[in-house]
Amino acid sequence: MRKKIISRAIALAGGTLLSTALMAKPPNILVIMSDDVGMTNVSAYSHGIMGYNTPNIDRIAKEGIMFTDHYAQPSSTAGRASFITGQYPIRSGLTTVGRPGSPLGLKAETPTLAEVLKPLGYMNGQFGKNHLGDRNEHLPTVHGFDEFYGNLYHLNTEETFEQVDYPKDPEFRKKFGTRGVLHCYSSTTDDETTDPRFGKMGKQKCEDTGELSRKRMETVDDEFIAASVDFMKRSKKADKPFFVWLNPSRMHMFTHLRESHRYLAAKATSEEDMYGSGMIEHDMQVGQVLDEMKKMGVLDNTIIVYTTDNGPEHSAKNHGGTTPFRGEKMTTYEGGVRVPMMIRWPGHIPAGQVKNGIQANMDLFTTLAAIAGNTNVVEEMKTNRKQYIDGLNNLDYWTGKSVESKRNNFLYYHESTLRAVRINQWKLHLETSETYYDGYQKQKIPLIFNIRQDPYESFDSTTDRSQITQQKLWLGEPVEALLGQHVKSLMDYPPVQKATTLDFSKLVENLLSQKK
Repeated sequence: MRKKIISRAIALAGGTLLSTALMAKPPNILVIMSDDVGMTNVSAYSHGIMGYNTPNIDRIAKEGIMFTDHYAQPSSTAGRASFITGQYPIRSGLTTVGRPGSPLGLKAETPTLAEVLKPLGYMNGQFGKNHLGDRNEHLPTVHGFDEFYGNLYHLNTEETFEQVDYPKDPEFRKKFGTRGVLHCYSSTTDDETTDPRFGKMGKQKCEDTGELSRKRMETVDDEFIAASVDFMKRSKKADKPFFVWLNPSRMHMFTHLRESHRYLAAKATSEEDMYGSGMIEHDMQVGQVLDEMKKMGVLDNTIIVYTTDNGPEHSAKNHGGTTPFRGEKMTTYEGGVRVPMMIRWPGHIPAGQVKNGIQANMDLFTTLAAIAGNTNVVEEMKTNRKQYIDGLNNLDYWTGKSVESKRNNFLYYHESTLRAVRINQWKLHLETSETYYDGYQKQKIPLIFNIRQDPYESFDSTTDRSQITQQKLWLGEPVEALLGQHVKSLMDYPPVQKATTLDFSKLVENLLSQKK
């Protein structure tokens, strides 16, 4: 009997040691950042109201957490930058849509999550859309990533060369056109080769695999997924944790689908619904990734994040997504910035949770860094890089140790202008725009919404405004205090470069400022 007890004690001790050893090894990280996906297009949020379901994306939510108040940014470049840098984009200068050949892009001074994870033993791979600059100095493989396979721009820009009236002069395309889909690896050798337009190659090796044509767009996500899965397999073989940032081309306009997927949504909606069919395909591909990870044996030791870069471009109709909120991409109404967000991490994050606390892309940077082993990243960046990190460590909120999110506010920038502020349930609009194409209108008195009572920002008649403004004038003090702290941080840790704008009415003004 005594022998049995001793044997059982040894077995239990061994199990404890094994568990401790597993915990000591940091988890893999997979961030799937889709493009222009609306909250209503994900059936975990809308319960099939669009006529189709997204069971594979929904699975991440059902087996983990789904957030209702998660904020990206109004545009692709800004949304992606806020995640990978942990900063409001005003700090990196990446506040608006990146354009071919622009000198604006990810600077060496700006930190990335990949750079934080690298010394912790991670292999870092980025696959799919980057959109953080197309000069060689901007590419992921000189910013902490070991491998990059993807495109550099918003999707519709890549196909412009196929337009009938696009200039046929090769010199025009050479001067103004896009680069192809690149495959790059980081290197210890400093390559002095310098391209007249895209600059010095630096410590990386890159191959241009060819243009992203309309035909290639039909299946390019297959390429990105295959590269991602291969990277995971190699990191497992090397016995290293991986950080994979997978950025599918779906669902940015224009949607080009292979013939077998062209009418996936037709029975549910319409044969014209390119977006719906593309969304069903996208969900199938997310399922493919999950299946491959299960085969590899890494699914349950991987934190899986699913989100998107910005709100949907609803005005694109058959090529645009849907949000329940007012506004759309490029606006700072909720529809432009509040996005689907879910996280799966079995054994650490309780399944089936719905969280209503405020959270933002920047918080992923800090929280994932903490999970990987660096809980002091905010102070380290201030001291070592002279960079201010806006992201908050929200791990206790994820795991259920805290019922409150670390974040209780959000600053709504569009490009480099602050347009709105949220503190708890109160949102104050300083400037407003309803659609992608409308200019912003200054508000003499902030347009105030109780974002809990009125999440769709609909009570804005003259009577509504008069009542809430006169009753909630006290909001001015906490908002001013919050903005004072933010401005001080910008003065203490200045932006690394001046941001640009897509507002063509300010084109000359912007060009002149760049010359100074």
